[in-house]
Amino acid sequence: MLIIVILLFIHNSLFSNIPTYNISKPINYNYLEIKKINLKQPFYEINDEKNTIEKNIEILKESIMPDKDNSIVIIAAHSGEGDIAYFNNLTELTINDELLLSYNNKIYKYYIKEIYEEDKTGYINVDKEKEKQLILTTCHPNKPNKQLVINAIKKEL
Repeated sequence: MLIIVILLFIHNSLFSNIPTYNISKPINYNYLEIKKINLKQPFYEINDEKNTIEKNIEILKESIMPDKDNSIVIIAAHSGEGDIAYFNNLTELTINDELLLSYNNKIYKYYIKEIYEEDKTGYINVDKEKEKQLILTTCHPNKPNKQLVINAIKKEL
């Protein structure tokens, strides 16, 4: 009996300063992944101050996140040169390429339905599909007056 009490005392003394963590609730890690162009980029919630194209990829305010019905996620990022040119290689993508969006610990798979260009006006025209959508947009890296738009539809598993 004395040995058990001493062991408990030693155990409690040795491990009392070690911090404990609440691991019962998973940590959200949101990211966009495009394996074809080796892109895996985290993103922030729509209302987070870090959700800005000036620092990261940006989820546009008009987006409806993929865990909602009739979702349409619109992501913008820079292309060209520099540390924040996350969409520099979007021109390498083709129809049916796969895009992955991890949101709230769930991965959503999309395939590219269409790729098109629009005049750079600060706005893009997007036709809402019946399926869940993921839209990527950036300045066209080779055409300074054009915006590149990629329309992807959620894959049904």
